[in-house]
Amino acid sequence: MEDLGIVIVNWNTADELERCLETVFASEGDFTYRVVVVDNDSDDGSPEMVREKFPRAELLETGDNLGYPKGNNVGLRHLGYHGIGEVDSDAPRYAVLLNPDTEVPPTAFYEMLQFMDSRPDIGIAGPRLTLPDGSLDKACRRGFPTPMVSFYHFSGLAKLFPDNETFGRYNMTFADPANELEVDSVVGAYLQIRKEAIEKVGLLDEIYFMYAEDIDWCYRVKQAGWKVWYYAPVTVYHVKRAASKKSAKAQFEFWRAMLIFYRKYYRHTTPFIVHSIILMALLFKGGPELWQEIRQPSASPMKI
Repeated sequence: MEDLGIVIVNWNTADELERCLETVFASEGDFTYRVVVVDNDSDDGSPEMVREKFPRAELLETGDNLGYPKGNNVGLRHLGYHGIGEVDSDAPRYAVLLNPDTEVPPTAFYEMLQFMDSRPDIGIAGPRLTLPDGSLDKACRRGFPTPMVSFYHFSGLAKLFPDNETFGRYNMTFADPANELEVDSVVGAYLQIRKEAIEKVGLLDEIYFMYAEDIDWCYRVKQAGWKVWYYAPVTVYHVKRAASKKSAKAQFEFWRAMLIFYRKYYRHTTPFIVHSIILMALLFKGGPELWQEIRQPSASPMKI
């Protein structure tokens, strides 16, 4: 049984993926790991590059752009995680979701492994992520986008009062990035989850195409009794949106994901008037294409 099963979903980011894999296979420390690259029908030579330069990587070609959660689930199933109560005994002790536009320092995996081994109460953890300009990737430590937290964020109150624990909850801007802390969610650019947590809550929900599937996973893991942790002592470099910036669907899918997450976890406790305002705001942000999702909500296509 390996310690880590690392899943990298790629779509037309060959250059970033190559650099990512170089750093992954340069990892140091006393641990074992498998690397699964799931290619979502790239046409930029990504699969050929992986086969030629990284024969240790297990390449899975989907033949279609399945999206982020479904692509990750392909890799997770390959590693032996099949769903609630369906995890192979020899599946890695932890699964890691890693974006192809990340660069991992040599000891990052080992340090994250040691940390989670020392904290059995933590189901999911993520490191500090820094952007090309050296700033913090704010998505690496987040609060759940409840109606109020989302209002504070998108209304600009969070920007006006970033140090306030109420207004700054969306990106935890009230906390020093150098300090580790319990959070609601970490980001799927580097998300490390315990094997037992997957067995308890299942895989990523494929109702999403991209965005919010990581928040959803963290929500379910917290509901199941584990903590979610931002581990600042480990830093990973993140280019961010190397693939999604090429996709016209990205902006729409963000707001669609917000709508799905809201409906899944908050609609039943939201008064009708507030619910109506939320739908109007999402429609304004997401555009007319979001109307179909509002009228006929997508159903979760899988037992997660």
